[in-house]
This record gives sequence, C-alpha cells and structure tokens, in this order.
Amino acid sequence: MELSAPLVQYNQYDDNKFKNIDVKKLEEENLKKVCDDFESFFAQQLMDISLKNTSVAGEGTGSDIIKGMYTEAVSKNTQGTLGISQLLYQFLSENNRS
Repeated sequence: MELSAPLVQYNQYDDNKFKNIDVKKLEEENLKKVCDDFESFFAQQLMDISLKNTSVAGEGTGSDIIKGMYTEAVSKNTQGTLGISQLLYQFLSENNRS
C-alpha cells in the first residue's frame, strides 16, 4: 500500500517558536513551584506530628483518613504563605547563578 501524501509535512511545525522560549524563566518558575511544594509538604508533616495525639477528627473508624485529608487541605492552602518557600527559592536561585 502506497501513501500519496506524507504523514507529517515538513513545514507543519515552526522551529522558530522554540527559539523564543525563555529557558531561564521556565527554570525559575519550576524552582518556585518546587519550593512551594516543599513548603506544603513541610507544613503537612508538622501538622501530622502536632495532631498525632489529638481527636480533631473524632475517635471512630476513619478518623485517621479524615485527619490526613484535613492536614493535606490546610497545607495546600498555606502553600507559599509561610515564607519557607521564598527563603528556599532565594537560597537555591542564588547558588545556581554561580
């Protein structure tokens, strides 16, 4: 079976659009996201430890699951607000410039 037209045309993709990508800006955005994610993880770990012996979600079946969902939601909502991610971002971005 012979195809009369190529599956991908040579000029279908513009190579110039890749030249305009600011790699440094993408790296900075990725670093900021990773720092925010770390801050969220750190906050969740602190909350897990501090709420370990409390009954904030009750004592019944599934209370550990509810407590885990609670700490996850709170830590995601506080992401980027505690200042840890900003300090970490500054430290890592300054050390990457060298």
